[in-house]
Amino acid sequence: MQMQTTLNTQEEIVTRKKEMRAKAAKIKARNLTLQIIVFIAIFGSWQILSANKIIDPFFFSSPFSVIKQIMEWIMEGTSQGPLYVHFVVSFEETVIAFFIGVILGVVAGYALGRNDILSVIFGPYIQMLNALPRVVLAPIFIIWFGLGMPSKIALGVTLTFFIVFFNAFQGVREVDKNLLNNARLLGANRRQLAQHVIIPSALTWILSSLHSSFGFALVGAVVGEFIGSTKGLGFLIAQAQGAFNTTGVFAGMVLLSVTALAANWAVTKLETRFIAWRHVRQ
Repeated sequence: MQMQTTLNTQEEIVTRKKEMRAKAAKIKARNLTLQIIVFIAIFGSWQILSANKIIDPFFFSSPFSVIKQIMEWIMEGTSQGPLYVHFVVSFEETVIAFFIGVILGVVAGYALGRNDILSVIFGPYIQMLNALPRVVLAPIFIIWFGLGMPSKIALGVTLTFFIVFFNAFQGVREVDKNLLNNARLLGANRRQLAQHVIIPSALTWILSSLHSSFGFALVGAVVGEFIGSTKGLGFLIAQAQGAFNTTGVFAGMVLLSVTALAANWAVTKLETRFIAWRHVRQ
């Protein structure tokens, strides 16, 4: 009798899991369908309005023209060299700025979150620097570091650092005090507290900041390239703007959007990997 009850319970669990998976698949399919409908509505309307000259193609271009421009860049290269060279430069600047900004933000956030004296001393200065429109630093970095990659990385770091810092700082401050006290009673030292209690507890806050911080690193790289550079997607957009090539500007924006979406997908997978207990919306 008991064995039969156990078997029935296991069958119910399996059935519930199947039902949950089927429901999740239906929701995912519904969301994807709605996204495709919105995409078709927006870009279809854009194409129709442009093809019928309801909006001026010179100023607004059209989706087909943008796709044609991207394919031309891929197949024949740009007037400033192969497309992949500009893409690699922008991607490399973004990734380096992202990792440096994340590391500095986590370290500074942890240090100030755990030390009240450091928080009191440096807190006002961090708030002051955060209030500064950091995009205006691009010309200064170009003067300091030149037109090459370092100036773009520096600007990307300044944009990324504060997002990660404030999340790491708040995550460290939000750690359960009872959990810390219990770990101390069990004999945990400072390193063990950081490794097994504080950082895992703050990880949700830190990872949640990565979605937007990569985008800001990309913004820093592109803005730096736009102001002064010899390579990169921002440089391509600036060249297209100078030639009144609206299609080229939109093509560069599409490439940047695809890069940002790919990075967001990668960060979501990373978040799922490191926070297995958190349900991530797909």
